[in-house]
Amino acid sequence: MAHSPDVEEPTTEYSAVPEKAEPETPVDPPEHKPSFFARLLIFVGVVFALIVASCFGLRAINVLPSFDNPFAEQTVDRSQPVLLQSMRDLHRYVAADGTFQVIVDLQQNKDNIPDFLVNRRILFVGSGTVETYVDFSALSGDALTVDNEKMTISVKLPPPQQSQAALDMSKSYVVEENRGLLTSIGDAFKSDTDKQQRVYEMAQQKITEAAKSSGLDQRAQQNTQMMLESLFTRLGYTSVKVEFTNP
Repeated sequence: MAHSPDVEEPTTEYSAVPEKAEPETPVDPPEHKPSFFARLLIFVGVVFALIVASCFGLRAINVLPSFDNPFAEQTVDRSQPVLLQSMRDLHRYVAADGTFQVIVDLQQNKDNIPDFLVNRRILFVGSGTVETYVDFSALSGDALTVDNEKMTISVKLPPPQQSQAALDMSKSYVVEENRGLLTSIGDAFKSDTDKQQRVYEMAQQKITEAAKSSGLDQRAQQNTQMMLESLFTRLGYTSVKVEFTNP
């Protein structure tokens, strides 16, 4: 059968269907190794962390001091050893003591000069103790009379004595101190130790004088008598007589 030339012939060849492409194998990216500087920083950081951890561990067991305040105040004692200057035997019996307080109001000024220029006033509260004692080293040969048959004893003692007042600086203090303009300027260039010492001596003297009329002597006589009577009674004496000589 003849084919008309106007009729197209069926296609005898088709274009090849493209085959499905196989997936490509992924290529690993190139490894980026840390630089030498980065490794050095890591090493230093690890070492620092170990040092800090060690310090905290030693601090926890009280091996290292606290680092809370790097500027904490420290006290260093550089005092010299104590030297013994003298030693003496005491033959006294302290029978009574008294504690006194005095207010020293000392003012120094100059004539014809205003107080605001040249003036010094110190108000000082002094606290001191005076001891009253009996000195047994002053006993005479006939001060002790003993009768062992009758078990009696008689003691003659010297009158009680008072010591110089000893200031207690922990209870003594300056209440107020006023100084004139020129006095303040002068004190800035010289020591004021002598003036302070004068105030201390005045307080000590006033306390010592006040103790003489405070009744400490009578209290010391009573306490000494009671002490000796108790002592000799324990030794077996039935009669103990204690007398004090006149001052």
